[in-house]
Amino acid sequence: MVSADRLLAFAALSLLIVVVPGPSVLFVVGRALARGRRAALTTVAGNTLGAYVLVVAVALGVGSVVERSAVVFTVLKLAGAAYLVHLGVRAWRERRSLRAAFAGDAGTGGDRRRTFWEGFAVGVTNPKTIVFFAAVLPQFADRDRGGVAGQMLLLGLVFNAIALACDSVWGLLAATARDWFARSPRRLSAVGGAGGLAMIGLGVTVAVTGRKD
Repeated sequence: MVSADRLLAFAALSLLIVVVPGPSVLFVVGRALARGRRAALTTVAGNTLGAYVLVVAVALGVGSVVERSAVVFTVLKLAGAAYLVHLGVRAWRERRSLRAAFAGDAGTGGDRRRTFWEGFAVGVTNPKTIVFFAAVLPQFADRDRGGVAGQMLLLGLVFNAIALACDSVWGLLAATARDWFARSPRRLSAVGGAGGLAMIGLGVTVAVTGRKD
């Protein structure tokens, strides 16, 4: 298995990557502002699972295809961007009904499942994570020790554990701010709209940035 030195080095690098707000963090914050604490944490869980699917893909060799093909990368990037814009538009349109949603913040099982899979979709199409896993993850696997795929799966777990903790903190902080806004229907509507606009802006940013090849 992967050596302790490589594991610690990868954990330190992962922390640096995770703490810098990227699409996942901004998406979680947007959901927290628009729909509250429970939706934020459910989004984090889905997003983490989506990111780990990328780890599995890289471990199985699929990541090299994405890394080498500008077309595949661009398709994934634009799919994620379009989905973010779609969710942002929906959050904007629903901003005036947030008071009722806040009163029943737990949501139904169907709502929670939908929120989870929305987070998953964003996680599995996150350009920042795709590039990191495809380009960096294989470098920390020690081929002399064998079991390279298993090493990458373990390293991916480390990254996702760090991301899960950090993204949850971001979501909880944003949801706490939302609690203050919830005392006024007008303020709550404004922050719900802001969350939607943030997701739309994030989607546009993801679409126009990234690799140039």
